[in-house]
Amino acid sequence: MVNVDITESAQEYLKGLLDKQKDNDGIGIRMFVANPGSSQAETCIAYCRPGDEKPDDVIVEFNAFKAYFEGRSLPFLEDAKVDYASDRMGGQLTIRAPNSKMPQVNDDSPLEDRINYVLFNDVNPSLASHGGNVSLVELTDDMYAILKFGGGCQGCGSVAITLKQGIEVQLMDKLPELKGIRDVTDHTDRSNAYM
Repeated sequence: MVNVDITESAQEYLKGLLDKQKDNDGIGIRMFVANPGSSQAETCIAYCRPGDEKPDDVIVEFNAFKAYFEGRSLPFLEDAKVDYASDRMGGQLTIRAPNSKMPQVNDDSPLEDRINYVLFNDVNPSLASHGGNVSLVELTDDMYAILKFGGGCQGCGSVAITLKQGIEVQLMDKLPELKGIRDVTDHTDRSNAYM
């Protein structure tokens, strides 16, 4: 079940946007949370053209369009509200998703969510003391987490040790299905490096 309130005014606004799209036959919206359960969570609404649907999407029929809600985002979209308010400048669509940043990760959550949970809650607080952070770029088919460093970690001389003896040990201890991690950061840029 989807517990997202898209107000009448927001539905009208979204319908207007959909109507303006070229080849808009069958076009709907797709709602999802990028980086769910982390401090960098962002709730998004995008166009969903026929064929763009995902197998785990939950479809809700509104009066003027279909909405596709990403299955893995549903716990983070709980109690979300999409509203539109007119003003002198035209108006503004607002999305409030109070649970988008709440860690809601368990053993059944997708591996990407569990990796992000460990990175944002266990690894990044330690790296923050040096002005750094690390994020997941992708999870490969052969179960390697591709990571990218930022802030003071980019170009830091100790990054190899941090990567292998710190982050990889933590991730593989908590997520044994991982085969390892790889770093795709360009460490030649040392402008903000901690060391």
